[in-house]
Amino acid sequence: MNRFMKATGVALAASMVLGLAACGSDNDSDKNGESSATEKTSATETAGSTETKALGYTFGEDQTFHSDEPVSYSMMFSDNEGYPYKEDWRLWSAIKEKTNVSFDLTVTARTEYENQKTLLVNSGDAPYIIPKTYDESPFVAGGQIVPISDYVQYMPNYQKQVKEWGMEEDLKAKLKDDGKYYVLPGLWEVAGGGYSYIIRKDVFEKAGVDVKANEGNWTYEDFYEAMKKVKDFTGAKYVMSDRFKGESTLNIAAVEYGVTGGWGLSNGLVFDQDQKKFNFADTTEDFKNYVTYFNKLYKEGILDPESFTQEDDAALAKFYKGDTFVINGNYQNLADMMAKMQVADADLYMIVQPGGPKGQLQIEASRLENGVMISQNALKDLGEEKFIQMLRFVDWLWYSEEGHTLSLWGVEGETYSKDAEGNIKLNADITYNGLNPTAEKKLNVDYGFGGGVFAYGGSAKLKLSKMSDGEKDYNDRILSLRQPRKVAPPIMGSADDSEEMNLISKPLMDFVKTMTLKFITGQADIGKEWDTYVKQAEANGSTRYTDMANEIFEKTKSKLGY
Repeated sequence: MNRFMKATGVALAASMVLGLAACGSDNDSDKNGESSATEKTSATETAGSTETKALGYTFGEDQTFHSDEPVSYSMMFSDNEGYPYKEDWRLWSAIKEKTNVSFDLTVTARTEYENQKTLLVNSGDAPYIIPKTYDESPFVAGGQIVPISDYVQYMPNYQKQVKEWGMEEDLKAKLKDDGKYYVLPGLWEVAGGGYSYIIRKDVFEKAGVDVKANEGNWTYEDFYEAMKKVKDFTGAKYVMSDRFKGESTLNIAAVEYGVTGGWGLSNGLVFDQDQKKFNFADTTEDFKNYVTYFNKLYKEGILDPESFTQEDDAALAKFYKGDTFVINGNYQNLADMMAKMQVADADLYMIVQPGGPKGQLQIEASRLENGVMISQNALKDLGEEKFIQMLRFVDWLWYSEEGHTLSLWGVEGETYSKDAEGNIKLNADITYNGLNPTAEKKLNVDYGFGGGVFAYGGSAKLKLSKMSDGEKDYNDRILSLRQPRKVAPPIMGSADDSEEMNLISKPLMDFVKTMTLKFITGQADIGKEWDTYVKQAEANGSTRYTDMANEIFEKTKSKLGY
């Protein structure tokens, strides 16, 4: 253990166990969140600024990070095919102009990013900075990832957001059995609207469905009745042909049925907030009702059978041509789709997600988004002081208001301007997220701004800044018409516990996923084969897995405030 860890490790581990106090407390810290007991320089604090002559760089809360000498940090980069990487993006030069920092990038196609990340981390060859991490759990036991909660006191902008936005409870979801967390998640001041159904509002209304009057209270059964009216009115072969191979639709519906599915399949567990225990939801009557619902859509020709196998473009083509009238997506998808419709006067509308047996619930319960892992290679190669310098750069880019604005909107006077109230206005010749839809230049494609590696997290005002009036309306409807949900606690098992649970979970959830589609598509008869399915899930370890989760929760619940 190095000198820094000897000096601070015990105190920080204790603070994390007591509810992430290191993130939100000013005790024994200066204005910038710096521990005077462990700082090795002669830096002094003056009126919110940091005198950093001894450090060789400037940093601080609401201050621009800038290194006196040029610095380069290695980083993984997820290359999105929608806005492929360019070496000459203005993004790179803008970051360097502000900070004197550049990147040594490992550019990997988005579709291969997770596999490449796993390969590099497990081999010990990972770059210093590893963004776009949705689940850090598989990397913790190997010891190649820094327990970043031991260092957040060196990140003033991060701490400011945690404290001012009340993120302590949210961050508990990232804790591991040692009371630490291993990823810096994107932090949002407010939750987003998420994915829902994009419909042809004009067709629904011609079929006799008053969408705006009904969406506040309708359930999935009501949505079925509405789609049935559309099918009868249009005579279409199918009303809904889904994209994402059904993963998003199964995910958002699962929330309202109290089960897991699609992108949110995970381990099949749902936490009962009243009984304070986990249940394996995907063998319950709730799950039976869930797959029965989609089987009904399938059997009655409302849901296209190809929804679970086709690529996105195939589903979109059917929607664009007017062959179908419902598809899943987010608001950015809607903005892109509007310009590609091949039906004159088509009126696209994103509905509030239908409710279900568990209520009218908001889908997006967390204010955390994918985040940044830091490789142990950074600490090993840079040493303590240079490592902390890198963290202060990360803190500025991913957690300061200035960094957020740069990553999302670019350079003031070049890609955007501000009005008298400080609101951001994208240049008229640039389009992004449905803004200026006819403009020839694209903020992400041509400039590199607004991409998923950097541009996430931020204030409510920043979130609103990238929304069209339609998206603002959608988010307002979500907040006013749907009830927030509590986030489930993490399962803080030891490395051995986690390994055993992973060995159970993988084949178990593969079986659940396979049977979900078989039930929906009628390859398996729900009425005749349900009991066999439940018994097979138990044979695959559903009960053992649930028992282990609850045993671990009982041991660790005091750390989580239960």
